[in-house]
Amino acid sequence: MKLHSSSTQQYQTVTGYFDGGVEINARPYDVSLTVMPETAPQAWPVATFDDLTAAHFEAIAATAPDVVILGTGVRQRFIHPRLVASLSNLRIGVECMDNQAACRTYNILMGEGRKVTLALILGVPAPAPAATEPGAPA
Repeated sequence: MKLHSSSTQQYQTVTGYFDGGVEINARPYDVSLTVMPETAPQAWPVATFDDLTAAHFEAIAATAPDVVILGTGVRQRFIHPRLVASLSNLRIGVECMDNQAACRTYNILMGEGRKVTLALILGVPAPAPAATEPGAPA
């Protein structure tokens, strides 16, 4: 599904999503990633919801967002509070939803000027950090 463009084009905006992937500023990604409005999408080494650990959220906490939107895949699942304790301790909210709802919610919050992080589990583990962006053509 394509989403409409808006006046937020200078930011990292979800412009579409499809089975197993997402478009950020019209560039397709098919690996799990985190997205913040003013930062290029980053690889997120999570293949499945069951792979999530506290360390994944500690890394997000270091970026100090106001809220984290966790896209849990094709269906909504809820994270155990102990995994997001690093965020909760900093009073950073975490909302869990399916990937499509997460993408739409991220765009709304980003458009309102909120410091939001979108963390998407796309079912494919992100490669180890490299010189290129996640999912970028080689």
